[in-house]
Amino acid sequence: MDLPVEHLTTFAAIIAEGSFEGAARALHVTPSAVSQRVRALEQRVGTVLLRRTRPVEVTEAGATVLRLARQFERLVGDAALELGVGAGPGGAGDGGAGTDGAAPGTAAVIPIVVNADTLATWFVPAIARAARETGARFELIRADESISTERLRRGDVMAAVTATREPVPGCVSTKLGVDRYRAVASPEFAGRHFARGVNAESLGAAPIIEFDRHDMFQHRFIRRFTRATVTPPRHLVPSSAEFAHAVELGMGWGMLPELQCGELIAAGRLVEVGPNAAIDLPLYWQRWRLDSPLLDALTRVITEEAALALR
Repeated sequence: MDLPVEHLTTFAAIIAEGSFEGAARALHVTPSAVSQRVRALEQRVGTVLLRRTRPVEVTEAGATVLRLARQFERLVGDAALELGVGAGPGGAGDGGAGTDGAAPGTAAVIPIVVNADTLATWFVPAIARAARETGARFELIRADESISTERLRRGDVMAAVTATREPVPGCVSTKLGVDRYRAVASPEFAGRHFARGVNAESLGAAPIIEFDRHDMFQHRFIRRFTRATVTPPRHLVPSSAEFAHAVELGMGWGMLPELQCGELIAAGRLVEVGPNAAIDLPLYWQRWRLDSPLLDALTRVITEEAALALR
C-alpha cells in the first residue's frame, strides 16, 4: 500500500487542528489542497477515514492511519535529532529549542495518557526528569487507567500508563509495578458509620466518594469485604487531590493510593475502613513499537521512577 508522505502529514495535521481549514493554515496550503489529499488517501485505502464533524473525528480505519502518520512524524523527529537539523514542516520538530543535548528546532511534543492517581503521586516528578534528560515536551492527558488503551488504539497518544497488560496492536507493554489502594475515612466518619463494625449493612448506609462513573474501586472493596452487592449513597469528586480532601473532611469513605494516604494514616487524619483489605492495581507502560531513541529514553526514565514508587 503506497501512502504518500504529504498525505500522512496532512491527515495528522487535520486531527491536530480539528478541521481542514486549521490544517491548511498549519501547513501553509489551501483548504482545497487539504481536501484533495484526504480524498486521495481515502481512495488509496478504500474506505472513509474521517467524519466531517467539528472537530473532525477519525473512523476505525482512520485511527490506524493516524497512528501510522504520527509514528512517521516521530521517526522524522528522531532522525532530525541525530542529524542535528530541524524536522521541517509536518515533522516532529516545531522550531523550539531543546535542552540537555537536544538539537535546536527539534523539541518534540509527546502525548501520554495517565490516570489521575498516578498523575497526582509519582508521575509528574518522573516526567520532569524525562523532560530534563531528553529535551522533549509532554502533553499529559488524564484518563481512567482501564480505558486509556483506547487513546493508544486511536493514535491519540504515543504512550500510556494503563491497567491493561495485553499490548495494544503496534505497541509494547512493560509492567511498572503495583499501586496499592486502601479503604480510608476520617476518624469522625468511621466512628459515626462503622462503630458497630464494617459489614454489608454499614457499608450500604455509609456514603462513598467516587472519582467518576468509571470508578469501581469502592464497589470492588465492598464485594471483597462483604461478598454482598450493596448500593450506598455516593458523591462524585473528579479530581485526585480534591477526592482525598473530601475523604479527609468526612464527606464519605473512599479508596486512596497508599502513596497518597500513607502519611495521613500515620498522622491519624485518616483511618482504614477495613484493615488487611487493600486492593492492588498492577500498572503497565504501553508505548508505540518504534525504534525511537526518544521513546526508549522516556521508557527508561518512567520504569526507573516507577520501580522506586510502586510495589
